[in-house]
Amino acid sequence: MNSEIKNLLQDVRDGKVSVDDALLEIKKKPFEDIGFAKVDLHRKARQGAAEVIYGAGKTPEQIGGIVRAMLGSGQKRILITRMSKESADFLSATDGEKIPFKYREDARVGIVGGFPSPGKTGTVLVATGGTSDIPVAEEAALTAEFFGNNVTRLYDVGVAGLHRLLSHLDDLMKASVIIAIAGMEGALASVIGGLVDCPVIAVPTSVGYGASFGGVSALLSMLNSCASGVSVVNIDNGFGAGYLANMINRGGSR
Repeated sequence: MNSEIKNLLQDVRDGKVSVDDALLEIKKKPFEDIGFAKVDLHRKARQGAAEVIYGAGKTPEQIGGIVRAMLGSGQKRILITRMSKESADFLSATDGEKIPFKYREDARVGIVGGFPSPGKTGTVLVATGGTSDIPVAEEAALTAEFFGNNVTRLYDVGVAGLHRLLSHLDDLMKASVIIAIAGMEGALASVIGGLVDCPVIAVPTSVGYGASFGGVSALLSMLNSCASGVSVVNIDNGFGAGYLANMINRGGSR
């Protein structure tokens, strides 16, 4: 059961909240129709994490409208992925005085309300094959941090210079879940998967020359990994990897 609902029921049991007030909280409208979007207000109650805004394809005005609807429903922190600089500038100009907003242009990630303090969970380790993979890696790392995870970054430790990765064996062995991000032939995930005893989430990136086919080569390599315990998300999907790592890490702590 979601912790938010569980806490509410415990408050009813302990006499801190009346039955009527708890029922009102649960019955609040499940979504808000703002014309161009139906904002899911019950996502956190169902899944443990509130709706995340996917910024690509949305106008700055649409993103601003969704943010205001979410804040109006009581949501304290909001993650916006694939957000353009134009949309970030618009949100800062129109709502920046009323809401705490930060934008990371390298990862194309916007964050309303800041990060929580990391919980008492294990560590999510984010590793990249090369520097060119860092934008996807930062999307993954920031997503994991947004949901309260401790994150360690190991960048530019690809198999073209394997000694770079092996010099961080202690960090690899201590991780609760590892996100391995690489383009080209995508070999990093298999190498890491063969070294550690925790789940490895592989993220193929669209980095590479023509025969990489925009990340398809890395995707197929990762799907065919001979290392056990390696799962794969879509090309350049740093958010999906960070979200899944959060679920694994926090689920393990439960």
